[in-house]
Amino acid sequence: MLDTNRRVVVTGMGAISPLGNSVETLWANLLAGKSVARPVTRFDASRYAVQFACEVADFNIEDYSEYVDKKEARRMDLFLLYAIAAAAEALKDSGLKIDESNADQVGAIVGSGIGGLQLMQESARTMFDKGPMRVSPFTGPYMIPNMAAGEIAIVFGPRGPNFSVASACATGTHALGEAYEIIKRGDAEAMVTGGVEASLTELGLAAFHRTQAMSTRNDDPARASRPFDAKRDGFVFGDGAGILIFETLESAKARGARIYAEIVGYGATDDAFHISAPVEGGRGAVKAMQRALKKAGLTPDDVDYINAHGTSTVLNDAAETAAIKTVFGERAYQLPISSSKSMLGHMLGAAGAVEAIAAIKTIETGKIHPTINYEFPDPACDLDYVPNEMRAANVRVAMSNSFGFGGHNAIVIFKKYES
Repeated sequence: MLDTNRRVVVTGMGAISPLGNSVETLWANLLAGKSVARPVTRFDASRYAVQFACEVADFNIEDYSEYVDKKEARRMDLFLLYAIAAAAEALKDSGLKIDESNADQVGAIVGSGIGGLQLMQESARTMFDKGPMRVSPFTGPYMIPNMAAGEIAIVFGPRGPNFSVASACATGTHALGEAYEIIKRGDAEAMVTGGVEASLTELGLAAFHRTQAMSTRNDDPARASRPFDAKRDGFVFGDGAGILIFETLESAKARGARIYAEIVGYGATDDAFHISAPVEGGRGAVKAMQRALKKAGLTPDDVDYINAHGTSTVLNDAAETAAIKTVFGERAYQLPISSSKSMLGHMLGAAGAVEAIAAIKTIETGKIHPTINYEFPDPACDLDYVPNEMRAANVRVAMSNSFGFGGHNAIVIFKKYES
């Protein structure tokens, strides 16, 4: 009989992000409270009401020529290249070798909220300008969100459970949670998992601005993302990828792997309320946090830190704060909470995975990154958001929250590894 209560640990991490194209650089810049929001450079955004974003910089796929050649890279959408690059770092970091001896026991679940939007956009232009027969035959395979997990399998060799998750801004966290459950129930020994997004395109920027959820501080981009601040006016677009390696504790110990943390809880719910607005009071978020705690065998008093969804939107930040108060009661006022989005912007489907990396690094280093641009207290958001400066703390248990359009809520909990 399979052991469905196997312990699952994190042994590798990789990141492509606006704050750097490695976990080491990402973490250093988060601790430094660095903002990289700036005018968009990928295309001419002068006609847009929003003209800035948190872009991935200095990404060169030629640095990953070991995994994908130039010809193939030119056919792919950027989100696939981000996924391959982050997976390469995570696998190298973990030391996990995938070969004939274990390939069937290693899977990949990597989510994307949208998939290959740049490729879709370019192919649509080609179709309307030059006709349908001029559309590349690679458009279909390379624009679909599941191809991130598919390409990771093709490039690195895992043959176990492999699929995508798409739940808007909760995508990355859902992917982590589902990968965790697959290992726990015995369907894999290890999983390559996370989220990826490369939707900072003409269409992507226009579409999300039209939701009226984005900041329009074109005159001051670096201070635009201000989660929980009374003068917040919306999120800032970001993109990139976060990939983690999960595996059974037995597997990690057998090969002498470094263990960053243990994943111990996962909760998922839906508000069943609105396509983009959270339900008042964060009812769905409350249930997801409670479910994650119950599955982890923890109480609210056990949690030492929350990496918040913290988008810098008026409704979301207030609803998340209310939900945390409901779950944690008076304990909520003693909990340090910070938002990575204050520096990274909102990486959409990649956000939850990259923020999980931040939560794990918090456990590992005993340092909590700040929520920057916090200047004006909001009576509706009156918790400890670790404003503006990094803080040292002994964090044994960290919760990471993600919520997405469609009312999706996903929570993961990590714990300091103890043998």
